[in-house]
Amino acid sequence: MTTHPRPATTLVPPVEATRYEEELARGLIEADEEAFAAIYRRWGSLVHTMATRSLGDTHEAEDVTQQVFIGAWRGRHHFRPDRGALGAWLVGITRRKVVDALAARGRRLAVIESAAQDAAPVRPVQQASDEVLDRVLLVEAMSRLPHAQREVLCMAFYEDLTQVQISERTGVPLGTVKSHARRGLHRLRTCVDQGDARGTGV
Repeated sequence: MTTHPRPATTLVPPVEATRYEEELARGLIEADEEAFAAIYRRWGSLVHTMATRSLGDTHEAEDVTQQVFIGAWRGRHHFRPDRGALGAWLVGITRRKVVDALAARGRRLAVIESAAQDAAPVRPVQQASDEVLDRVLLVEAMSRLPHAQREVLCMAFYEDLTQVQISERTGVPLGTVKSHARRGLHRLRTCVDQGDARGTGV
């Protein structure tokens, strides 16, 4: 998704705030694009701040912010002014999108763990605390991989691309893609087996 600059909050004098919000709400329901742009300017910064604090990642928060406003536009017919203010409605959408983002993050981590375990020799089942440590080490290891290896694994894990598709997208020979994937997985396996994420060369 294309990232847009974080919107600035539009300040409205307190006396006019309620009336202004009601006008924007009517504009949203009537599919007024100018009103929707004003809604984005007014609440975009709040949505982005909520997402950033919840996710701890500015870029991911930008994606969530866009998803919130896309969802608001598409679901505008479900907004009921008599049930609550427009700002509160947007906050509710933000919370749901943040939950979705956290769930997606968890699924990506599960894929990484599964791939690392498939590449590793069979080991005895570890205690829960060790599994949590392994998860942290894997995430740390991903951030320390050489760019080429990290790029291949990210496209495989996050975008569900096959090695052939990765080769076609990047223009890198298939054999090289396989080599990057193998070495990257080896690094992840090493971090799990040795209990560190020192990021030494492979």
